[in-house]
Amino acid sequence: MIHRRRPLGRVFRIQRILVRYGLDEVIDAVHFLRPLRFLFFLAPRKVDRSTPLGVRIRLALEELGPIFVKFGQALSTRRDLLPPDIADELAKLQDLVPPFPGEQAVSILEAAYEQPVTEVFKRFDVEPHAAASIAQVHTAALDDDTEVIVKLLRPGVEEQIERDLEVLRWMAELADRYWSLADRLHPLELVAEYEKTIIDELDLMREAANTAQLKRNFGDSELLYVPDIYYDYCRPEVMVQERIFGVPISDMQTLLDAGTNIQRLAENGVEIFFTQVFRHNFFHADMHPGNIFVIHTDPQRPKYAAVDFGIVGTLSPEDQKYLAHNFLAFFDRDYHRIAKLHLDSGWVPEGTRVDQLETAVRTVCEPIFNKPLSEISFAQLLMRLFRVAQRFDVEVQPQMILLHKTLFNIEGLGRELYPQLDLWKTAHPVMKRWMNEQVGPRAILEDLRQNLPQLRGILKELPVVLHNLAAFLEKAAKDDRKPEE
Repeated sequence: MIHRRRPLGRVFRIQRILVRYGLDEVIDAVHFLRPLRFLFFLAPRKVDRSTPLGVRIRLALEELGPIFVKFGQALSTRRDLLPPDIADELAKLQDLVPPFPGEQAVSILEAAYEQPVTEVFKRFDVEPHAAASIAQVHTAALDDDTEVIVKLLRPGVEEQIERDLEVLRWMAELADRYWSLADRLHPLELVAEYEKTIIDELDLMREAANTAQLKRNFGDSELLYVPDIYYDYCRPEVMVQERIFGVPISDMQTLLDAGTNIQRLAENGVEIFFTQVFRHNFFHADMHPGNIFVIHTDPQRPKYAAVDFGIVGTLSPEDQKYLAHNFLAFFDRDYHRIAKLHLDSGWVPEGTRVDQLETAVRTVCEPIFNKPLSEISFAQLLMRLFRVAQRFDVEVQPQMILLHKTLFNIEGLGRELYPQLDLWKTAHPVMKRWMNEQVGPRAILEDLRQNLPQLRGILKELPVVLHNLAAFLEKAAKDDRKPEE
């Protein structure tokens, strides 16, 4: 059931904030905000129109709250889409969100632990270390002098997010009723998928478990380091993890001054992404620059360190294999295979001509091959593919939203880190290796190993089954030989 009064009140507040920061053009561009716009134009502005646009957008997003801040974070990685001054301002949303008072953090911790902070930690730094849209972190030390990060939710963040989700649900219902593309784009399902993701992020015990899982996945890896979790100190609103001492991925000058092999770092990033998605089927879905560090003790063998695993993604085995086959077909320029995969998956209506879909995909994808990342705009590529999807009535798959978001983040990071990266050359062997693991001899042996207990049970019962079958056949044969009475 979608509530009416609270979403309308929130829409009213969104419009007021946009006007306060001199963003009137946004109101003119969004149809449902227009009717009430004149009510605000005489209200005092918080900043005047002479303030740089990027600053006004950043300040407005900060005041609008966590969901809008996360939108700004995602945009900040797409410098190919934004003017440099706006991209620079939005980048501040990664780790420069205004913190709440340290004294308030102490109160939250003491309520969670039911004892003074001084009895929980050997040292707790009241001054916030960094602040984000949903939580902020403080540095501390355990009794054995282990340096840790203490992450805690912002006060009232659950209520604020629920208000914004009500607005999104309301807008999705309107779109579902009145938008001609709703049957294909599934706005209600998209919002439901996003709602699940953002609600999961509010449980820091879940994030702790995600972190532990990723650490197991990359336990022996030379590519990625994941911090330890200290479960005895974790609560739904508090998480304590190992402190990472690395260089933020955005601090390119420090990495260059240290002689870091940037090309290798960029290529490793691609391998980490494809390994998470296809080998582990468990991927970090919030990989903005504020969450990625570089350990460069050996500059020629740099290693990523990642934090903030509140949002992770998985795919069903069917979607995973479908996606893998599409990637490989794309790398091999097998556009007929891509078209056929779309038809076989049911994502394209029956009766669609394979040759027409093949030609359309080739027209979009062929021009970007043999080009470095600096000469490719995946945003423009996706827009062209979106137009192809409209033409052929391809349905949007809500379960892929997190993966699409992660791909955008990866591209933005790669473009900043090493624009000369040959994405195809780097990703293709990773995908080939994974595919061989799925269908090669090793995969067959692994299936046998996993199913061995069932096979043992079947083999154990086989003599009894054969004996009963022989007895049945013998009886049937005797019955056939009896003379008719």
